[in-house]
Amino acid sequence: MQQQALAPKPCCSQAPTRFSQRMRRSVAAAAGNVPSEVLDTVVVGAGISGLVTAQALQTKHGDKVQSFLVTEGRERVGGNITSLQGDGYIWEEGPNSFQPNDAMLQAAVDAGVDKDLVFGDPTAPRFVFWEKKLRATPSGPDALTFDLLSIWGKIRAGLGAVGIVKGGPMPEYEESVEQFIRRNLGDEVFERLIEPFCSGVYAGNPSKLSMKAAFQRIWILEKNGGSLVGGAIKLFQDRKNNPPAPRDPRLPPKPKGQTVGSFNKGLRVLTDAIGAKLQDKIRVNWKLTSISGTPEGLYKLTYDTPEGAATLTARSVAMTIPAWALADLLKEKAPAASQALASFDYPPVGAVTLAYPTSAVREDRKAADGSVPGFGQLHPRSQGVTTLGTIYSSSLFPGRCPNGEMLLLNYIGGATNRSVKDASQEELVAQVDKDLRTMLLKPDAPQPRVVGVRVWPRAIPQFNVGHLDTLDEAKQGLKAAGLDGVLLGGNYVAGVALGKCVEYGFEFAEQVSKYVDAAAPAKQKVAA
Repeated sequence: MQQQALAPKPCCSQAPTRFSQRMRRSVAAAAGNVPSEVLDTVVVGAGISGLVTAQALQTKHGDKVQSFLVTEGRERVGGNITSLQGDGYIWEEGPNSFQPNDAMLQAAVDAGVDKDLVFGDPTAPRFVFWEKKLRATPSGPDALTFDLLSIWGKIRAGLGAVGIVKGGPMPEYEESVEQFIRRNLGDEVFERLIEPFCSGVYAGNPSKLSMKAAFQRIWILEKNGGSLVGGAIKLFQDRKNNPPAPRDPRLPPKPKGQTVGSFNKGLRVLTDAIGAKLQDKIRVNWKLTSISGTPEGLYKLTYDTPEGAATLTARSVAMTIPAWALADLLKEKAPAASQALASFDYPPVGAVTLAYPTSAVREDRKAADGSVPGFGQLHPRSQGVTTLGTIYSSSLFPGRCPNGEMLLLNYIGGATNRSVKDASQEELVAQVDKDLRTMLLKPDAPQPRVVGVRVWPRAIPQFNVGHLDTLDEAKQGLKAAGLDGVLLGGNYVAGVALGKCVEYGFEFAEQVSKYVDAAAPAKQKVAA
């Protein structure tokens, strides 16, 4: 492929929306205001985890947490959520969508952007590339007729799910995802469904990922019910006997079926809205350089800011920054916690967004009206394809690209391909384009328009075997160092999915609130 063919057309504008510009100016105006009083908490990190935590502190726990700030080392809020737009395209260079759980809908309602929610078609097929063909995954009625698994593979999975045929009982040791799935559901389910899912979602290696840590809700089914089906039945009975609290009537109805959500202008709509709502409490370009405890049981945080050094004093600290960043801060004050946090693996991932004319897509992938339905596709490592997975962005959500084009978000890299961090943009685009021509596009498809390329050198924390024990070691190390009020949040605690981070943000806010409520009176007494 020639270099000229890889070069993008005139660069798409990456200017933020006017809404985010206003928010950023407001945050910048507040940046020089350093409070002198003791804060109830400081939320360190203004990614989605920190923002949702802060919003929940304000909307649900204001009686106990009456003063807080959110600090962010980068120039804007949102973390790795990177929605961009220009030249008729809207694209993501980080997370691409979310599972619309109630926590996610609650966050949107609290931020005032629930009217901007968009959802994918729940009937949109998902594909796996297997034996030179994109094959649909099962989605209900086609569970018996889909051709991704053989007849024996389906029988083995069914018998294993109910506990009739299994590769032994649940062992005492912590199983990897591969061990758990092969034992319960058989080799085909692992090789053709779970392995590509782990690669595409975690960018991970399922022979190392922990089933208990990465997919705890499934792991616990067998633990509680003796089999996956037995656990599901027991879960259904428990929910029937202990129904959940009524939903907030302000929440929009839950979308039916298995679908994903976003916002009309991308995921950044949510983070910008929370940032605007909390603008007086956010400090951007504040780089945390040290944290230490005081004799009174409080915490001092020192920052480099555009206005010089600044110090905050707080009763607690809600940490939502990556584990590796926190490990660097704790090397001297809490070496055991630092060592544990530093051991978490964050492999690199590239997000490559390309646009093609819909005429370039193979005819067998098109609907009768010429559109290209589907959520996207995943690619097992055994099938000779380097790209981890491809999201059909323009098929999922409206307005993502000009008419007559198809916008594809491709992820490449991960735990089994770390070389992407050293590859050039041209090399990444060439590899993704080559893979797409193998699976989705006609061989004579025109060269793509390169809409966006972003490589995250340390992207997704790996929930490998031992992850939960290591996380507990980090927490114990903080307590041993007298930093019990430094509370750990973020995706290496919550889970890597965006919805998981939002769900945990509400839980984390409650955890912070309880800590402040229990600890503040004693600390005030000591200080007096």
